[in-house]
Amino acid sequence: MASAPIPSGALVLLQELNSSSSHFKQGASLRVNGKLQEHNVESAIAIIADGGVTLAVDTQHLRLNLRVGSLYQFIGELSIQPNNEGILKARVGRNVDGMDLNLYQQSLKLLRQFQSDQISHLALNHG
Repeated sequence: MASAPIPSGALVLLQELNSSSSHFKQGASLRVNGKLQEHNVESAIAIIADGGVTLAVDTQHLRLNLRVGSLYQFIGELSIQPNNEGILKARVGRNVDGMDLNLYQQSLKLLRQFQSDQISHLALNHG
C-alpha cells in the first residue's frame, strides 16, 4: 500500500496566521519562522514570535536543542484548539540564526507574485 506524500508546508508568516486566513485550518501543513520566546521542556511547547505575533509549537517529536532568543523554522501541521488558537505540531525544526527575516519576507512576497503571474499566464493561454 502506497503512503500519501508528506506535504512540504506552505510558507506562511506568523502575521498571516489568524482565524480569517486560508491557512488557519485543522491539519494545514505549514512552514513558519520565529524567534524563540520560551520553551517548556516538560510540555514540549515552544512559543515563537515574529512581528508582534506568537505561535505555540509542539516540539515533542523533535531532537533539537532550543535556545531562547534564537531564530527557528518549523514545518508541521496546525492543530486548532477549542479556544480557536493554533498549535503547530512540528515534524521538522531547525535553527536559522543569521537569516534576515525582512529579506525573507521580501523574497516570499516576490515568490507569491511570480506564482500568481504564472497562474494568470496559464489561464490566459489555456483558458
